[in-house]
Amino acid sequence: MTTCNPLQVQAFNTADVAEQVRATPGWVQHYQQMSPGHFAGQIRYLDLQGVEVYEEQMNTRVEQNFSAPSGALAFCFDRSDNALYLLNEESCNIWITPENYQEIAVVFGPEFVRQHGLNVAKLEGLFMTQLNCGQNALFSRWLSSILTKLSQAVDPLDKNALTQQLLEDCLFILDNAHTSLDRGGLQRRTEERMIMKRVGEWAADSPEDTVNLLELSQVAGVPLRQLQQAFKAYTGMTPSHWLRLRRLNSAHRELIKRRPTETTVAEVAMQWSFWHLGRFSSSYRALFKELPSETLKRS
Repeated sequence: MTTCNPLQVQAFNTADVAEQVRATPGWVQHYQQMSPGHFAGQIRYLDLQGVEVYEEQMNTRVEQNFSAPSGALAFCFDRSDNALYLLNEESCNIWITPENYQEIAVVFGPEFVRQHGLNVAKLEGLFMTQLNCGQNALFSRWLSSILTKLSQAVDPLDKNALTQQLLEDCLFILDNAHTSLDRGGLQRRTEERMIMKRVGEWAADSPEDTVNLLELSQVAGVPLRQLQQAFKAYTGMTPSHWLRLRRLNSAHRELIKRRPTETTVAEVAMQWSFWHLGRFSSSYRALFKELPSETLKRS
């Protein structure tokens, strides 16, 4: 961790999804690695006392099960598709990032939201909806450059002026994006979001549970076909693939926290319903770039 100037720009380099979660305090988050490779991430964080700015980078695909801090309003700019996603504590969703993902977010804290009369209730229906606006990419690049300047102690900025500009810019972008929404697409997206919210709440409450495809459909409260459509829209993968990756991540966490004297690879594999040890080892190595036995020894 490095603190470079009075505005508290901090940088964290991470080598595991669990470290990435710990680098963003205040959020309710659960990350799982969803594509092969040694994970590498980075967080840059600026505290403006009531308003926070986060810039996040991750090299592998990652499932994010999250909700924003209580009472906060977050504007998250996805730099992979230059879209804005609005979040609050109620917008609990599963979200799977692309590889080499970059995001920058402005989080207005609860006290700031109250003081400035931001009516969160009026934004219902917009949370976790892809909001496109011509200014998204420009704003993201500008904000990233501000973090770089501050971290290098170049061109110091006034905290209050920066906070006010962030508020005005975010509301301006939101207003422009809102007026160009496809209403039919918004309704469909809202229904898909509610399906994924139910799945996400189950996954957050029972992170170590296993279910099959039909049970997951019951969790979501919709027919299997509708569940598959929602997963395609939100994760880019089938529910069955998601369930398999979820079990592999659970086995990975178990192997990390146990010692070779406490368990074996076979025991962990069977605990997560991998009954063919050879196929388990092959799938595990493809995802995490090491054998499960190597993870256990390293722990």
